[in-house]
Amino acid sequence: MFRFPAAFAVVVALWGVGLAQAQESLIDRSAEAQRRQAELQTRIDAADDETRRLIGELRQARAEAQRVEAYNAELARVVERQDETLARRERALEGAVTTREGLPPLLRGMVERLDGWIEADLPFLEDERRARVASLERVLSDPALSPAERLDRVLAAWRGELAYGRELDAWRGLLDGEREVDFLRLGRVGFYYLTPDGREGGVWKVDEQAWQPLGKASRQRLENGLRVAREQRAPELLTLPVSQPISQQETTHESGGEAS
Repeated sequence: MFRFPAAFAVVVALWGVGLAQAQESLIDRSAEAQRRQAELQTRIDAADDETRRLIGELRQARAEAQRVEAYNAELARVVERQDETLARRERALEGAVTTREGLPPLLRGMVERLDGWIEADLPFLEDERRARVASLERVLSDPALSPAERLDRVLAAWRGELAYGRELDAWRGLLDGEREVDFLRLGRVGFYYLTPDGREGGVWKVDEQAWQPLGKASRQRLENGLRVAREQRAPELLTLPVSQPISQQETTHESGGEAS
């Protein structure tokens, strides 16, 4: 019988052990590769979800920007019509100056219209604006003033009221005479308040003649608007609920501005 040398038997045994270890290593490497492939696929899926989310936000931002652009374009037309109305009124009054008898009732009507406009408008700076009307009452009854001077005072008051429609204004004051809050006014389109801690805010609704609470997201945008108005933040688009529709605002301006 042929006998293998002992050394050769040892070599065969070692080779068998090495082969088993190599197979185990190959299995481990295969499992590791599969695990890494699964992790990579998970990351790819997560990246796809994030991409879809970002695309959705981008589309929403574009839609909001388009709405704001359309709103600003409409507001610009409203302001332009206000200017045209004031220009027509000034031309009419320049002609009325030549008729001394017709000027006093014309000025009286303009003051009454201004008072009615303030009454129906957003409730901002009420004391200041009503004081302006009260001063006009004294102007109309002051015999020391000429008709031309009275006309200038009334027109100046109207210009001041029209200017409010183009302003972005912020100030701190009392809400209902009780709580100190920050107010923000966007022309005559929006009037808002925010408590100093930012936990409560509201928008004035003309139709309801009352404050409507704002949600958390709107309060955050309102806080940004206050900082923009105070020049503490770069100008930006503000998406906030309005106090009255633009069409209604335009009607109020036209009816309040007629001098007849």
